[in-house]
Amino acid sequence: MTLAYRSAAPGDAAQCVDLRGKTRENAVSAERLGSMGITTQTWGDDIRSGAVRGHVCSQGGQIVGYCFGARDTGEIVVLALLPAFENQGIGRELLRRVVADFADLGWTRMFLGCSSDPASRSYGFYRHLGWRSTLQFDQHGDEVLDYRVGLS
Repeated sequence: MTLAYRSAAPGDAAQCVDLRGKTRENAVSAERLGSMGITTQTWGDDIRSGAVRGHVCSQGGQIVGYCFGARDTGEIVVLALLPAFENQGIGRELLRRVVADFADLGWTRMFLGCSSDPASRSYGFYRHLGWRSTLQFDQHGDEVLDYRVGLS
């Protein structure tokens, strides 16, 4: 089946919450997301208001991956894929689309939190794409990486 990419819509929130709990690394259940104030309702509302902007990749109408960023900070808040869809360039393409959207909004620097463990997939993934360590850590203990548009 063919993969389809598009901008995220408020109605995607339920599938995104569900998928987040099915990732290979750093899976977060709907219950844990809810304890952080992230529900299908709040995610959908944030998409609707434009507070978060994102892209989804689907196959046969089912979302297989997505990437979202926070419009007001330039933070890439989540990139998630179902394990069966890893190593196909989907994550790279989703991230590229969100970075392009944020560059269009005027962001020249974006950032994200990433595992500092070199054995994790995300560690090498982001660095390979030009994201650089700030040598700082966020409140979750993740290393903060940044990306400079046109410089990386």
